Parts: sequence; C-alpha cells; structure tokens
Amino acid sequence: MSTKDVGLPAQRNPVLFRMLHSRRVRWRTAFSYAVVIIVVMTLMTVAILRFFNQRMLATVTARAQTQVAAMADMPELSAAWDDPVALAGLLRAWSTVSGTGLTAFDADGLLLASTNPAHATAEASITPPEVRDALAGELGSSLRVDAATGAATLFTAHAVHADGDVVGVLRLGFPTATVAATQRTLQRMLLIATSLATLAIVGVMVFQAERAARTVRQLTDVAERITGGELGARIISYSSGEIGQLARAFNRMASNLENLLRKSEQETDRLNTVMYAMNDGVLIVNKLGKVELINRGATRLLNTAEANALNQSFVQVVRDHRIVEVWQHSKANAGQESDIVEINNNRSLQIVVTPLLRGADRGHLVIMHDLTRIRQLQTIRQDFVSNVSHELRTPLAALRALVETLRDGALEDPPAAQRFLDRMESEVDALTQMVQELLELSRIESGQAPLRLQAVTVAETLRPGVERLRMQAERANIHLSLDLPPGLPQVVVDVDRVQQVVTNLVHNAIKFTPPDGYITVSAVADHPDMVTVAVRDSGVGIPSQDLERIFERFYKADRARAGGGTGLGLAIAKHIIHAHEGEIRVESEQGKGSCFYFTLPQRAAD
Repeated sequence: MSTKDVGLPAQRNPVLFRMLHSRRVRWRTAFSYAVVIIVVMTLMTVAILRFFNQRMLATVTARAQTQVAAMADMPELSAAWDDPVALAGLLRAWSTVSGTGLTAFDADGLLLASTNPAHATAEASITPPEVRDALAGELGSSLRVDAATGAATLFTAHAVHADGDVVGVLRLGFPTATVAATQRTLQRMLLIATSLATLAIVGVMVFQAERAARTVRQLTDVAERITGGELGARIISYSSGEIGQLARAFNRMASNLENLLRKSEQETDRLNTVMYAMNDGVLIVNKLGKVELINRGATRLLNTAEANALNQSFVQVVRDHRIVEVWQHSKANAGQESDIVEINNNRSLQIVVTPLLRGADRGHLVIMHDLTRIRQLQTIRQDFVSNVSHELRTPLAALRALVETLRDGALEDPPAAQRFLDRMESEVDALTQMVQELLELSRIESGQAPLRLQAVTVAETLRPGVERLRMQAERANIHLSLDLPPGLPQVVVDVDRVQQVVTNLVHNAIKFTPPDGYITVSAVADHPDMVTVAVRDSGVGIPSQDLERIFERFYKADRARAGGGTGLGLAIAKHIIHAHEGEIRVESEQGKGSCFYFTLPQRAAD
C-alpha cells in the first residue's frame, strides 16, 4: 500500500527545493546588495553634489569679494568717482578685462553708473541689499535670480573710500551661468552613472554576491576619498564581467567629475587673472597675521617668492615696520588705513589696508601701489625746469642789458655798438647751441637718431676726435696723446657719434687741466666682447659729492661753472654709449685728475 493510498503528504523534490532556495537566496542577496548600493550611491551622489556645489559657490564668492575689494581700493576709481563719464568709461574697461558686470552707487545708495543697462533701469531708485550692507561697513554679497530670464547672478559690493570717507559703493556682478551649467552637467553625470552602476550591480549580484560585496566596499572607499577631495582616486582591481564594467563606469564617472571640476577651477582662475596681472601688490592676511594670498606684483615689490610668503607671518614677509604699523592701525581701528612709505630698496609705496569680513574670520586686504616712477618723473621734471631756467637766465639777462645799453645811446657810438652786437651774437650762439644739444639729447633718448653701425678699427674711431683738439691742447700748453696697443680688435660703432663722445671728454679735460699737464686717450680689450676706452687727465679733479651726478643733464660741478658750457655734453655722451649697449663711468680725486672710461662692442669673430 502506497502513501498515496493512505493519504500521506507527498515528499518535496530535493533538487527542485535546492534550486528554488538557491534562487531565493541569490535574489535576496542581490536585493540586499542592491539596496545597499542604491543607498551608498545616493548618499555619495548627494555628498559629492553638495561638496562641489558648496566649493564652487564659496570659491566664486571669495574670488569675487577679493576682486571687488581690490578694484574699490584702486586710486583710479577714487579719481574718477566724481566724473560720471570717466567713471562709466573706467567701469566698462574693467568689465571688459574681468568679464563681470560693474555698478557704482553713491553714498546714499543711488546708482551712478553701470555696465548693465538692465541693472541701471531696475535699480535706478532701489538700493540693493548688498549695497546697503557695504554702506553699513559689512561685506555685501547676494545671489539673485532674474525672474524674466531665470539667470542667476552673484553680486558682491565693497565701499569706496576717498580721503578716509565712504563716497559710495562698487558692486561686481558675476554671472553664474557657467557654474550652474557645470552643476547641472555634474548632476546629470552623477545620476546617469549612479543609475547605470546600480543596474549593473543588481544583475551581477545574482552570481557574484561576494565579489559584489568587495566591489561595494571598494566603491564606498573611493567615493569617500573623492568626497574628501582626492579626485584622482580610482578603482584599480576589478574583473572582466559586469563588476568590471561597473568599476570602469565608476572610474569614468570619477574622471568626468575631475574634468568638470578642472573646468570649473579654470573658470574661477580667470577671476584671479586680473589680480595677478596687476602691477600693484596685493596680499590677503588672515586674523592670525598669516599671508593667505600674494600676487606677482607684491612679490616683486617685496623682493620675495610666493612660496616663501604663503602661510608665513605678514611681519616677516614685508620686513618693514612702517608697513606693519599701517596694518596694525587698521586692525586696531577696524577700518581702512593708508600711508606712503619708503622701503629699503629706494621704492616709494602707497600702502592701503582694508579689513575683510569672512564669517568670524576677520582678515585684511593689503594693496601696495608703487609710486617710485611717478616721484622720479616729478623730480626729473622739476630738475629740468630748474636747470633750463638757470641756464637761460644768464644769456637772456645779458641780452636784455645789451639791448638797454643800445637804447640808451650806444647806437650813436658805432664802435661800441658793434662790440655790443658782437656780444649779443655770442649770447645768441650760446642759446642756439643749448637748444641744439637739447634737441639732440631728446632724439637720442627717444630713439629718433638711429645709429649707423659699421665695423672699424679703434684707431679710426678715436684718432679724428683727438686730432681735432690737438691744436687747442697745444695752445693751452697741455700734452695730448693717443696710446693704442697693437692687435686691438675691430669695434662695431657709429663712428660720428663715438667721435662726438671723445671730443666732449677731451674738450672737458683741456678746460680743467692746468698748463704743463697731460691728457691721454687709450684703449684696451679687457673683456671678451668689449673694448674699454679711457680718457685720463692731470687736471683739477671732480669733488666726490659730484661724481654720482656728473652725467645728469645740466649738472655742473662747482669747478665747471666757471668754465662755461651747457652742462649737456656728458649727458649726451652717456646716452650715446648706452645706445651702443656700453657703459660709461668716471674715477676722480680732487686735485689729482680724472679718468673717464667707456666701453664699445667688439666685432663678432667670423
């Protein structure tokens, strides 16, 4: 009798049971792993998106705040503030360079000028919140979306100071379209990659649960490393199946993320271009007194390197107590401080220190404007006017006296009148010579008198200038000689110009060498590519305090004022030698004579 006959339950098929149980286990395992992977990938996606969004927005905001602060403190802005046309032109120029929109508001928050006509119309009578914050002494920043276009713009504002007072606000508008597009692309890439990875894992886990678990752990580790900023992290070990495809897809996603971030950083780096291209020095100092940022202009002015300045004490970087005092006053007063200081390499700097507010971290923006060249030009202009006035005063006074004498009756005495006319002609000739030498010096300095270079011997260059003055030296009972050793190389010079130099130097030597003295013109090839010429005399010498200025235009040592001349000969000689890429210098001791040296370029070897 069978079990069927007695109604007992049938036995379950063991093979079918194991197959069904195995499938249920695999599906449960696959489902479990799928849930884990979905959660991990979702968290990773959210974390990465949040990380990149926050990082990009924070970077753009910080760069924009630094840029608008640097622009607001530029002297050009303060100078053009009261001139609407100049202000609008300046804003347009800066906007073109920086690729941002710029708007100026007055101290009451009313719009003065804008590079964006839409902003000029919409904000003509409304003070934006970031402008109000800047006027209140705070760091103005706002992100707004245009209702019509849907475009988002990051606005940062900074107060503009003039003579210590707030005269208005400069606002920078940075369009975030590029950043937003990057974020959207990043989201799509992450969603696509996450979806593909999840689908691949669900299919693979049915057959490779353990390997999938290992891959999940590796994925989690790499995701955490990427979230922590290690964008180069990749999955290294993977199989050739679906798990391998998942790993490759994840690596491609990581590579795409890295490329997207690199592009985003390139966009933000463009904001740095304006600051790093500035000739003015710019530093950012944090609340601990450490240098967080320094541009190329500041490293040049402070004679340091960026690597040696970053994260170092501001005091050690600037190495000047007056600059440190301006910074300390700004810290103590919580306001902008400025001063003009002379640093140890004879540079004149305008230092402007402005507090920066970044949350609870109060730092300072330090701007260094180099005034050295401006002051040098002012000094040159003042000296030039003074010297020309001095040199013109004597002949003009003499001409005036002669004219008055002729008017008073000297015309009735023909011999006397002729003498006065001869003197007037002499004074006019002196004035004409001065004007001609000034014009010649101007042409040489401006490059309008090109050199006619040719390869000649040293003797052909020096001998004509010496022989031209030999009779004058003999009349003064002075021995004039030319000493040239054999074998001197040829030089490449403008012969007429160099002879002018020799004539000027020998003529000066004759004027200030007493009778029975000597003047020697010599040359020696003491450098691989230059020939050095020396004009040595046994004259009265030059006072030591005059040696550094003897080549300045119109400058005359006391000994030379009695000897006449325009005071331009040595200045012309200096510029002629410099045009030949040579050097000219003088050695002298009062009462023991002088020696002028200048170098000429040798002809290159064939």
